[in-house]
Amino acid sequence: MYKRFFKRLIDILLSIMGLIFLAIPMLVVAVIIKMDSPGPVLFKQKRVGINKTHFEIYKFRSMPVTVPKDTPTHQFKAEDMLSKWQKFIRKSSIDELPQLFNILRGDMSIIGPRPALWNQYDLIEERDKYRANDIRPGLTGWAQINGRDELEIPVKAKLDGEYVKNISFAFDCKCFFGTIKSVLSSEGVVEGGTGKIENKKDLLHK
Repeated sequence: MYKRFFKRLIDILLSIMGLIFLAIPMLVVAVIIKMDSPGPVLFKQKRVGINKTHFEIYKFRSMPVTVPKDTPTHQFKAEDMLSKWQKFIRKSSIDELPQLFNILRGDMSIIGPRPALWNQYDLIEERDKYRANDIRPGLTGWAQINGRDELEIPVKAKLDGEYVKNISFAFDCKCFFGTIKSVLSSEGVVEGGTGKIENKKDLLHK
């Protein structure tokens, strides 16, 4: 009952509340982005949704317009390109706030696997093993509070699978409040890289 009805109801209610309460802060962020660098305020990108359908995700633009649109951040050195403001909104996850519109539309959920880029075939394939592509992707999720950018793709997909297997109101609450802690401490944020946890382990064993 929770997975089929109440989860979606909670998504709708929380996204509406979030858009109302954050309307003025989001407007301020939009103005600063426009003043900080040339280009649009919002960044739209094709992502993988429920059952591997595609949708356009909304984010505050946190990179120069010269950065390739469909390139995962770990494939270039983002820290060499970003302004101080852009680094801040990425590290604080402020750039994710427009996804409240995606949640209200039904493209996403508050909690779920983070939506993969349409061309992240390795991640999509790994998630297939755990049926993690069969549910709505989320604004945040189990993998995000257990490593975020630091996780290797197989580990991230496995954590997404654990979420799919254990979806419940209690588990969603755990992910939600765990996300607040992670955002406040900037845990797991690694610009220009992924799999840093594994890389650190390798260095320790050399």
